[in-house]
Amino acid sequence: MSPAILLLLVIGLGLAGWLAARARAWAFRSKAESGRLAALPSYHGWYVALWIAIPAVLFIAIWSFVSPQLIDQAVIASPAASELPEFGFQRDALLREAKSVATGSSPAVFNEQAAALVDPYRDAISRYGLLGGLATLVIAFLGGAWSFLKVKPDFRARTRVERIVMGTLLVASLVAILTTLGIIVSLVFETVRFFGMVNPIDFLFGTEWGPDPMSNPDNPDPDRFGAIPLFWGTIYIGAIIAMIVAIPLGLMSAIYLTQYAAPRTRSWLKPALEILAGVPTVVYGYFAALTVAPFIRDLAVSIGISGASSESALAAGLVMGVMIIPFVSSMADDSIAAVPQAMRDGSLAMGATTSETIKRVLVPAALPGIVAGIMLAISRAIGETMIVVMAAGAAANLTANPLEAMTTVTFQIVQMLTGEGSFDHPATLSAFALGFVLFIVTLGLNFIALRVVKRFREAYE
Repeated sequence: MSPAILLLLVIGLGLAGWLAARARAWAFRSKAESGRLAALPSYHGWYVALWIAIPAVLFIAIWSFVSPQLIDQAVIASPAASELPEFGFQRDALLREAKSVATGSSPAVFNEQAAALVDPYRDAISRYGLLGGLATLVIAFLGGAWSFLKVKPDFRARTRVERIVMGTLLVASLVAILTTLGIIVSLVFETVRFFGMVNPIDFLFGTEWGPDPMSNPDNPDPDRFGAIPLFWGTIYIGAIIAMIVAIPLGLMSAIYLTQYAAPRTRSWLKPALEILAGVPTVVYGYFAALTVAPFIRDLAVSIGISGASSESALAAGLVMGVMIIPFVSSMADDSIAAVPQAMRDGSLAMGATTSETIKRVLVPAALPGIVAGIMLAISRAIGETMIVVMAAGAAANLTANPLEAMTTVTFQIVQMLTGEGSFDHPATLSAFALGFVLFIVTLGLNFIALRVVKRFREAYE
């Protein structure tokens, strides 16, 4: 059985357990002398349903990882696999091809050696699928039977259910935390490996970037791993040009929508503005590459600027700034709208104009939310890749000329990890070092934002 069918089966068993336990609790309530139970019948039902569902779902999750390995081992141990190569890419390719046909993903095999493995795969999949289904039923039945026997008039089912829910929420929180820790550990581990091959000083302060994935990994050229052009391109495109576009337009649009626009106008403009956040980045990339970049190049040529490139940091930064306007606008809009109306009325009653009220009352009061929106926008811009690929180019240039091609850290990470280089090569490991530095920079930006918010935060009754 597939995991989806098993999950549906578990849901059905949980529903049956909930109904049975609830009916049993109602029966106890009608027979009790006081007519009262230690918990509502619905809590008894949830207790039994959770004991059916949680162990079974955990087993399904584990089985979905274990069963493919067991199936592969069973096929390899079959007589049909005796003529397969012992190791290597060809052997794995034959197994994948036969498995695809056995599961129905492919109509037929292209290699005659894989045809003999189709039937063993089908038998193994059927056998282990049946075994997983039976084990799931047994686990669900045992959990349901044990919990069903607990249903008694004096059983405090509500306390048990709340503890189970709290434990589930704690596990969900730990999963997010452990995932973050895993990402950090993997970045640190691979970064340490890279710095064992390339001097960190050469990497962090070098001004030339051009790793060669085909070079000798035992003797890398440190002059080719200078990441300063990448850091500068990332900051120049994502944190300077894009923010020059996004912050003024986003903040002014939020002020207009909250303070000046009529309700009917706001009901049309705000959704239209937020649509920008739903446009795929590849569409922005096409727009930047096919419209904005040629327009900027032609405009530069028309005013006498020679050497303007069709791939430029200015084109990528402008389009990226338009893309992140909703991040600034929405956060600023919500923050300004959350300022108490009494503060607006008090400022106006003291003789301040609307513009003075906005500058001296509303913006300072909403500053934490505005800063949070700006930091979110900067993080979004720094992590953008598609617009850079299509509009800014791949040249690692250390220049302040916005009309020249540039590249960013994220683009180089993608380029290094999607090539054919070995993961033991310093060119490939440099992607992890770039990611680690980008993580540190983002963490530093968040820390600065928290300090700014703490400095200017004001509390209002």
